[in-house]
Amino acid sequence: MNGLKLPFMNAPVLPSEALQRVAAEAVRRSHAAEPPTGRKLPLRVGSRASPLALVQTRNFLTRLTRFCPVLRDMGAFQEYQISTEGDRNLVQRLAEIGGKGLFAKEIHEALAAGRIDFAVHSLKDLETNLPPGLVLACTLKREDARDALILRDRDVVVDPQRPYDCLPEGALIGCASVRRQAQMLHVRPDLRFCLLRGNVQTRLDKLRAGACDATLLALAGLRRLGMEDRVDVVLEPDQMLPASGQGIVGVTVRESDLELRELLSAIEDPEARAVSTAERALLAELDGSCRTPIGGYARIENGVLKLSGMIASEDGTFLLRREIEGAPLEAARLGTELADELRRDTPAHIFDEMRRP
Repeated sequence: MNGLKLPFMNAPVLPSEALQRVAAEAVRRSHAAEPPTGRKLPLRVGSRASPLALVQTRNFLTRLTRFCPVLRDMGAFQEYQISTEGDRNLVQRLAEIGGKGLFAKEIHEALAAGRIDFAVHSLKDLETNLPPGLVLACTLKREDARDALILRDRDVVVDPQRPYDCLPEGALIGCASVRRQAQMLHVRPDLRFCLLRGNVQTRLDKLRAGACDATLLALAGLRRLGMEDRVDVVLEPDQMLPASGQGIVGVTVRESDLELRELLSAIEDPEARAVSTAERALLAELDGSCRTPIGGYARIENGVLKLSGMIASEDGTFLLRREIEGAPLEAARLGTELADELRRDTPAHIFDEMRRP
C-alpha cells in the first residue's frame, strides 16, 4: 500500500474483486525500487498477549485478508504481542493502578512510536479519550453484548427470569467490575464479592478451585474462545446492562496514516460504529472509569437507535436506568443527552463517591 490512495473512505464493504485490485497494486508498489511513502511490509498488528486478545486479532486479520487474499498470501501482516500493565498486575483493582487504559497504554505507546501499524482492542477496555494522534479507525461487527453468569455448582436449578435466585444466601462472587457488582447487589444485597482478575481461563480455573461461588464474564469472549458451553445463565440487558462497547472489537491507528484508515473503512461495520459511538459518548460525558458503576447498551431496531444507560452506587443501594432513541446518525448526541439526563437525576453524593481517592 505504498503511496496508494484508496478511493473508499467511509464506504461500505467493497466487492472482493475491488479489494484484490487494491492489494495487487500494494504488492506492485511494495516491490518498487523507491516506494513513494517508504512503507515496509509486513504491517505489524499490536495486541495484548491474552488468549482472547489474540483470537480477536486473528479474527480481524482473517476478515481483512478474506477480501484481499493476495495480502494473506504475501504475508502482509505480522502479529505483535505486547504485555500491558493491566495484564501483569492481577492483585489490584484497575481503579487503584490507573484505570482500564492500562490495557492499552503500552500498545498505544508502540503505535505512536511507529513500532506497530494497527492495534486491536476489546472496545470495552479502551479508554474513551484516546492519546493525541491516535484514532479509532474501525469497529467490527458486534458479537453478543450480554453478560454470562458462571456457577461453581452447575447442578442447581436456574430460573432464567430470576437468575440470581440460584445463588445461596451470602454467596461469594468473583468479580472485578463495579458495574456488575452494583447491579447484582441491587437485586441481592446479601451477596459478597471478592476480586477476581485475569484472562478467561484463569478466572474459570479459580472458580473451579473454590475461590468463589460464581463469576461473570462477557458472553462475547466465551463465544470467541469456543467456551460457550461453560455458560450457566445468559443475563438479558434488563437483568444486567452491559458495559459500553462490550462485544465489539475496535482497531486504532495513527491519525496521520490515511492509507490504513481508508483501508480499514472497507471492513467497518456501520451498525457497530453507530452503537459504540452512542455508548462511548454516554460514558465520556459521565466521566466513566473502571471505578464507576455505569452501563451503556445501544441497538438499532427498524432503523432507530435505542440507547439504554445505567448509573448506580457501588453498593447497589442506588440504581437509575433511562433510555433514549433517535436516528443512528445522531448517535453521539443521543449518548450525551442521555448522560445529561442520568446526571441530572442522580444524587450528587453518588458522583462524589466515584471521585473519592
